[in-house]
Amino acid sequence: MKFSFPPDQITVNMPDREALLAEVGRRMGARTGYALATINLDHLVKLRRDAGFRRAYAAQDLVCADGNPVVWLSKLARKPVSLVPGSDLVLPLAELAAANTVPVALMGSTDPALKAAVAALKSRIPGLEVAATIAPPMGFDPGGDAARDIVQQIEASGARLVFIALGAPKQEAFAALGRDLTPHIGFASIGASLDFLAGRQKRAPKWVRRIAMEWLWRMLSNPRRLAKRYAECALILPGEALRAVQQR
Repeated sequence: MKFSFPPDQITVNMPDREALLAEVGRRMGARTGYALATINLDHLVKLRRDAGFRRAYAAQDLVCADGNPVVWLSKLARKPVSLVPGSDLVLPLAELAAANTVPVALMGSTDPALKAAVAALKSRIPGLEVAATIAPPMGFDPGGDAARDIVQQIEASGARLVFIALGAPKQEAFAALGRDLTPHIGFASIGASLDFLAGRQKRAPKWVRRIAMEWLWRMLSNPRRLAKRYAECALILPGEALRAVQQR
């Protein structure tokens, strides 16, 4: 499944969670880095508008589908992929890191949330080493000097997998920078997942997710912030559906 934003092209190259974990495990064993992104409709809206975001996304090594609309579009294109939400990746990736004795770092959110997320991770994954936790200041520039300093801190900590919880487009831009500066470290953009782990944000119930209505649950929980976002996502769907059919 491909999304084209000339001259950049973004390919959903991880068809399911099993393939993603296998590839990350292979790279851990080879001490090879990567940047991992989970694409959804909101990202597609931002990608249309932001050339910097397009460049950052084009630099991602591993891309999976975070959102049922992307899965539906892949089926229209006859290049089906499975749903792999970033929120469902933190624990299996951390388990993989522990199994391979790979230290991890948590970057983003706030200091209290990171502390709570570390406690949650360690309670569920014995043997997991958290080498660093870094909460950037407000107004953080993911391509600036402060970002480069943070990459150096992460490298000095010995971490080889970084969970980035900054939200799009900052997290993907930081992952692209980190991938460039430290090619032996993996960077995974995971949105609000650390806040979910920390109990700072509440995720939709499983039954809501099963019927593909997490977006509605989220919008109703914060309509002032999310109604416009989801309206913009809906507006691009017809055009994306047409482009998906053209990929057959």
